[in-house]
Amino acid sequence: MNIMKKIRVMVVDDSAVFRMLLVRGISTDPDIEVVAQAIDPFDASEKIVQFHPDVMTCDVQMPKMDGIEFIKKLIPQYPVPVVVVSSISNSVIDALKAGAVDFVSKPDISSVSLVKEFLDELVNKVKIASKAKVFKESKSQQKNLNNLNKQSFERKIIAIGASTGGTEAIFRILQDFPSQMPGIVITQHIPPVFSKMFAERLNNSTNLNVKEAKTGDILLPGMAILAPGDQHMKIVSANEGYGIECNYGEKVNGHRPSVDILFESVAKEAGKKAIGVILTGMGYDGAKGLLAMRRKGARTIGQDESSCVVYGMPKVAFDLGAVEKQASLDQIPVEIYRLLSESHP
Repeated sequence: MNIMKKIRVMVVDDSAVFRMLLVRGISTDPDIEVVAQAIDPFDASEKIVQFHPDVMTCDVQMPKMDGIEFIKKLIPQYPVPVVVVSSISNSVIDALKAGAVDFVSKPDISSVSLVKEFLDELVNKVKIASKAKVFKESKSQQKNLNNLNKQSFERKIIAIGASTGGTEAIFRILQDFPSQMPGIVITQHIPPVFSKMFAERLNNSTNLNVKEAKTGDILLPGMAILAPGDQHMKIVSANEGYGIECNYGEKVNGHRPSVDILFESVAKEAGKKAIGVILTGMGYDGAKGLLAMRRKGARTIGQDESSCVVYGMPKVAFDLGAVEKQASLDQIPVEIYRLLSESHP
């Protein structure tokens, strides 16, 4: 009889109260076993060697060494998937850049319902992390993409969808783009508030004008618009090119925002003027929408297995026939550039 091996988890948090909450909460899941607890990164460093966890949860703000510096030092030596458990702050985005797989925002522990929702989310992300690849913080490899012909950009659009591991993947793609790009729309599975932080980070660290979406926005060349963390986003036709609509509709494929919602609107409104890109992530959101785009004449790209943190969404899309070309994360900007250069107005 086959007995499924439990996911071995180590919890790292300097707060005894919150550490116990985490340990008791995730231990209720029959697939998870908490094998160790640590009060700071130095304590954790010793226990990692002793207990060999499959996944580690880690706070960001801790004594002696903060969680970001710890993750930077940890990943090259012991590539354990890390789920950051932290209060809302820009440091979470830094932790993902350093190599963490995912994050969950700490709840108000006085609210029973919020704590339960938090623990359910954490359990789900621990399970996803146990299947994830771990990549150390990447160095920028700027590519020469500065010779695009803007005359061919009329009503062109690039649509990107991602989930687990997607924040770093999106950053690495956008950082290679010059300001003379067609408008870009992005749906990343991300909680509210963090989507605004992520958009601001991209705006400050790329050549593009990046913002969190709101209904009524007009997508222009040189812009990238990111779906809000708790709303679906789709494009609509507008005299200037494409407009943006956001709504609080029901979750699709378990997500709001949903990549399928975005891709299906791009298929409808842009057709062969579009390029669709599906990146790392668990599940199947975006696969049907990307297929709809391809059937309407759009060019489509899927991230390959070797460079994905989680090869879920791109695999489903590829198996469905939605992906025209698979490419590594480093090659995706080059592929987009190639498709734009080949395109005709």
